[in-house]
Amino acid sequence: MTDPFATLGFTQSRLVRHSSEQAEDAVPPPDARGTRLVLLAGDALVLRGGSAILEAEDGVRANPLITQERIFLGHLDGRPIFAAVAAPEAAEAYAGDGFRTLDLRTIATEGAVPQDELGLLATAKSMLGWHARNRFCANCGTQTLVRAGGFRRECPTCAAHHFPRTDPVVIMLIRRGERCLLGRGPHFKEGMYSCLAGFLEPGETIEAAVARESYEETRVRVGAVGYHISQPWPFPSSLMIGCTAEALDETIVTDPTELADARWFDRAEVLAMLERRHPDNLFAPPAMAIAHVLMRAFVEGRA
Repeated sequence: MTDPFATLGFTQSRLVRHSSEQAEDAVPPPDARGTRLVLLAGDALVLRGGSAILEAEDGVRANPLITQERIFLGHLDGRPIFAAVAAPEAAEAYAGDGFRTLDLRTIATEGAVPQDELGLLATAKSMLGWHARNRFCANCGTQTLVRAGGFRRECPTCAAHHFPRTDPVVIMLIRRGERCLLGRGPHFKEGMYSCLAGFLEPGETIEAAVARESYEETRVRVGAVGYHISQPWPFPSSLMIGCTAEALDETIVTDPTELADARWFDRAEVLAMLERRHPDNLFAPPAMAIAHVLMRAFVEGRA
């Protein structure tokens, strides 16, 4: 049986998180002894060798281009670790000398860093992205202040507290007998098929979201829904909730604004897609994606 977490991106982390519940004096200064750093240059992470965990002094060359407050993530192996983002041109300062820059999706797909770094990088990217998009109070419009090392923002005018958010997404392997339903988004690479997916809406259960998204995208109705596995997805900050669902009918009617195509595949075809040997050059998402894990579970009779 395949271990789903062996290749699933962003699920493993050694980070001992800070939180909004801890006192302000629990946040060390960014130049504290032993401090480490996760640094983005625009949307690209700075790597040194095979790691994106830098020493504090490695960030010095980016300091003039830092665009927002450093965020205290917590402790890694007993040492404090911060996250910072600099303007995209900071990447030029990290060309050579053992450094390089690479976007997070490519890092995960290519295995450019150890698996247990990916969860930390997802936290850093999601947190920095939230701060960049939420600098003003949603209640009164005043510019807010960073508190709790970055796990909270506070409004100095109306005292409102604002916290980082995660957007839940359902992604589902829909099966009927020995076949499963897969689709192609308009933006997918040619030949790639994946599981259907969509955001949960306010006041909606996971089960209802699975049924609604399945019907909206393919007009296939589903009955029983089960939970399988989840995955943080820091683009910008989602939680993918992997589910299985039993289809109640087979006729597919796709909405071209949602899907370029959808069809039923048997287990042998799905295995061929996972192994990149399908006769029609069809293929599955990479192993770091939750859709790949759901498809493999279907092939192995676990979904």
